[in-house]
Amino acid sequence: MITHLTESGWEIIYHRAHALLAAQIAGQWRRADAPPRLYETLAAISHHDDLEREWEGDHLTESGAPLDFRLGTQSSIDKLYDLVDSARYRGRWVALLTSMHLSFLNESKRGDSAKMDKFLDDQLTLQAELRTALGIPKDEAAAAYAFMEWCDQLSLILCQKRLPADERALEISTLPDGTRYDVLQLSNGYITVQPWCFESEKFVVNVEACYLSHVTFKDNKALSKALQAAPIKELTWTFVKQ
Repeated sequence: MITHLTESGWEIIYHRAHALLAAQIAGQWRRADAPPRLYETLAAISHHDDLEREWEGDHLTESGAPLDFRLGTQSSIDKLYDLVDSARYRGRWVALLTSMHLSFLNESKRGDSAKMDKFLDDQLTLQAELRTALGIPKDEAAAAYAFMEWCDQLSLILCQKRLPADERALEISTLPDGTRYDVLQLSNGYITVQPWCFESEKFVVNVEACYLSHVTFKDNKALSKALQAAPIKELTWTFVKQ
């Protein structure tokens, strides 16, 4: 989950909701420059955080506060395998991008354990097999994943409220074609991306956040119950071409 402390408790954005926001952003991309298999790519983006289930498991800090995902523990390797396996039900392209995402997140852990090394090696083997089956060159798959990561990063910037003040630009990322993209919030509250890369000159995206009225919770059951009963507010961002 993505957490923000408020005057009365917490604002919580579920990680799956952040993934859906990333898919909304991807769906606005200029069609002439969109990656191959755009709709399958949207499915991969919207489901790439399906391991995150804030109503289940351990989501509290030692002091009893809701645990932000940046402080969370690594999912078990068995669950990582399960995420890739479940992605295959949506199709090979979704499985390929999901596997690439898990490689991206976990490659730095190579050497931590034999089980992690095997998982990482298995993903590279799977990715090669899926590219062959789909007839997709490695660089084309890499470009599609870079697009997925770009959308994921922009969604995180919005959900984590990292937009700088005073219309200062923040880098999203640079795509394989060498184009660097920056996001900034205008004085009127609208958001723009430079260079503009979307189909429409103005559009709105949203994510749902829930609001907790307590700062700490005695256990995960109490947190889960509070989350399910919490009031929900829709956060929106309007993007415009400048």
